[in-house]
Amino acid sequence: MDEQTTKAPAQMEVSQMGTGSSREVDTHRELRRGLKRRHVSMFALACAVGTGLIIGSGTALTRGGPGSMLIAYILVGIAVFFIMTALGEMATFVPMSKGFSGYATRMVDPAFGFATGWNYYFHYIISIPSNLTAAGLIIQFWRPDLNVAIWITIFGVVIVAINVLHVQSFGESEFWFSIIKVLTMTVLILTCLIISLGGNPHHDRIGFRYWNAPGAFAQHLLTGNTGYFLGFWACMCQACFAYAGTEVVGMTFGEIPNPKKNIPHAVKQSFYRIVSFYVVGVFVLGMAVPYSNEQLVGATKHSTSAAASPFVVAITLAGINVFPDIINAALLVFVISAASSDIYCASRCVYGLAKDGQAPRILSRTLANGSPIIAVILSSLFILLGYMNTHKSTATVFQYFVSLMTVLAVLNWIAILLSYIAFRRALKVQGIAINQLPYIGILQPYGAYYALFISVVVVIFQGYNAFIPHFDATTFVLQYLGIVLFVGNVILWKIYKRTRRVRARDLDLVTGRQEIDAVEIELEEEKKGFVLKRMLEKVRSQA
Repeated sequence: MDEQTTKAPAQMEVSQMGTGSSREVDTHRELRRGLKRRHVSMFALACAVGTGLIIGSGTALTRGGPGSMLIAYILVGIAVFFIMTALGEMATFVPMSKGFSGYATRMVDPAFGFATGWNYYFHYIISIPSNLTAAGLIIQFWRPDLNVAIWITIFGVVIVAINVLHVQSFGESEFWFSIIKVLTMTVLILTCLIISLGGNPHHDRIGFRYWNAPGAFAQHLLTGNTGYFLGFWACMCQACFAYAGTEVVGMTFGEIPNPKKNIPHAVKQSFYRIVSFYVVGVFVLGMAVPYSNEQLVGATKHSTSAAASPFVVAITLAGINVFPDIINAALLVFVISAASSDIYCASRCVYGLAKDGQAPRILSRTLANGSPIIAVILSSLFILLGYMNTHKSTATVFQYFVSLMTVLAVLNWIAILLSYIAFRRALKVQGIAINQLPYIGILQPYGAYYALFISVVVVIFQGYNAFIPHFDATTFVLQYLGIVLFVGNVILWKIYKRTRRVRARDLDLVTGRQEIDAVEIELEEEKKGFVLKRMLEKVRSQA
């Protein structure tokens, strides 16, 4: 079963992603189902581990302190879990192959689906230069004399080559990258915990000492209660950046076999990932290093590298000096893996849009091996944005990308939640009882409203630092550009195609259900036939 081929994130290798009327297969416009189950499983697990957690948590700690950071990561983590359960409900009842934009089109409005699809594409293409810039900064930990542009070029060529080759090459590379990422994060969490419990070279049992002095909460930008609140809010915004991408595994939901059984399992896995990596991770980090430590404050100015990781700062403070180089090498794997995945997801996003007539049709062109070559080339061109660091400091460019990525990611969450709320409303209007759903998310639909509230508030107020302590035009544009792009795409497609909002009574809750029921019946029959065959073989062998 481990080698059973299946489909994967970002419209992963689905053979027919469009909704066109032609059933003839054009071999130059179809992907290949070359990813194996183990590839998908590790990709899903790796979505929970990224530089947002291993690097960005240091910024959250210095601005808000361990208490604010822990609360923020819990609150946002709960919201992300409800986003996953909302996806799970929709995907088990009406499976779709087009991912999030497909649900937005079907449940809300085709213009909303158009904007959602392009928003995801924008998110990925901004992530590509961001991660390659991070790779260059990591190399500068060892070779500060070399320009970051050199490494952007080298690693850019590598990840483009991986994505042009057969998809199985991408899956295999991501499989091993993901193992390294998960092992690294696990080692860091356990090391911080052991340090706090007295297992450090000094045998100093730290416990919750740093929660008392300098304290559990920090002031940010201003003093007094307002400063404490801004510290907490900075942690909320940083937590959103850290969690961004966790929901990407939801793109597999319409493409995995036997969704009524596998999707609830995937949702449970997302809960375990949130608890084990994010909540436990920031909890032990807050115990191991004080937010006012000079090394930690200085680390956040490095943007990324082992010198920037708060986990490495905690280990260095404990007197363990061999870790920085090891973690730096692991971080290099983190960002190269992320950049490769970004090109993969971006190319599949725009490929799906092209198949649905929402992007130029040429972008659906594929090579003989199934690689969407034109989509890959277009997505790869955005690597060039990384060369902006020749005019601005690399750290500043990196923060530009982070600002854009955060708002785009949260807008994606809002799109999923609005689609789900429309789905629930349609169930009620059309008289479909909730107990008829194959999977019912815990505390839904109330959880979706909670997650929507968190997401909307973050989108509106995540640009607080553009106004405090004084207005900064560059920061303002970066923090709110994503909103303008999203709303602009909705208006553009609505005018161009004259689309209408999907009313609850007209929402299609039938298409896809019969097909998946038929597939599940076939799977059950195959399973029964396999069991019977094994029993007969056993009887014959004993005869």
